[in-house]
Amino acid sequence: MTAPRPFRFSLQVPGATSRREWVELARRAEDTGFDMVVTADHLGGASPLIPLAVAAEATERLRVGTMVLNNDFYNPSLLARDVATLDLLSDGRVELGLGAGHARPEYERSGLVFDPSGRRVDRLEESVELLRRLFDGETVTHHGDHYDLAEETAAPLPVQEHLPLLVGGGGDRVLGIGARLADAVGFTGLGRTLEDGHHHEPAGFAPARVDEQVAHVRRAAGERADALELQALVQAVVVTKDPVRAAEDLIAEHLGSMSVEDVLATPYLLVGSEWELIDRLVERRERWGFTHYTVRPDALGQIEGVMAGVAGR
Repeated sequence: MTAPRPFRFSLQVPGATSRREWVELARRAEDTGFDMVVTADHLGGASPLIPLAVAAEATERLRVGTMVLNNDFYNPSLLARDVATLDLLSDGRVELGLGAGHARPEYERSGLVFDPSGRRVDRLEESVELLRRLFDGETVTHHGDHYDLAEETAAPLPVQEHLPLLVGGGGDRVLGIGARLADAVGFTGLGRTLEDGHHHEPAGFAPARVDEQVAHVRRAAGERADALELQALVQAVVVTKDPVRAAEDLIAEHLGSMSVEDVLATPYLLVGSEWELIDRLVERRERWGFTHYTVRPDALGQIEGVMAGVAGR
């Protein structure tokens, strides 16, 4: 019998006001048991890759990554160079997460064309294929629908023999690309982007929809399914002895018509006592296969006991 995949936790840091604050967050993450610190990628905030070099320098074992980069902001050849350099400088601790991009206002402010979702996802797929080949040391000549490379290589090469790639998003097609081409698939449970460009409807939070998306990923992955890591982006962590009340508050503030039962069951929210959450994480691994959870800094001071409780389970 194969042992279950161990749990991992990453801390997504949207930004920091100073180098000192960033270093302190990275060290706190390492000291309290996080496996990785990750950045998001939105125009109007800090560059996602540069802070990771600082985090790696300030820590010893903490892995660093992106959750996720907007593929449309990068050329795969130049991105491969930057990520491989970061892997070199971090002694091989980088994981790259990539998505198709969704925030129309960011495109408009920067003068980038916001193509229909199908075209953005097409670009993502082509980019992921090229990045994998470059990271694996190939000399790549490629003339595709979106990118042209002529005898291109990643220089320097990553320190890691196999630099992990994650593809994440809310749509089935993006998840399928991750299933077929990446090492990990990142689930958000989010649907249509709202007018502000940064907030989404929790269209996929219901456990029945999670069942559907996980089944879709496993079908798309085929023989690779058991080797994939499944990651969930957690929107809120509330460690409490009154989870029903906490769920009702979340529904009133953010979640519209979701039921209390769905709030407590979805992998995108962690609401309950420490022991309830420990049991639920194990149950969610058995039901769906989620073993990597990404939380935000407001979870610090709450989730550490849960992380310790699932270690080794």
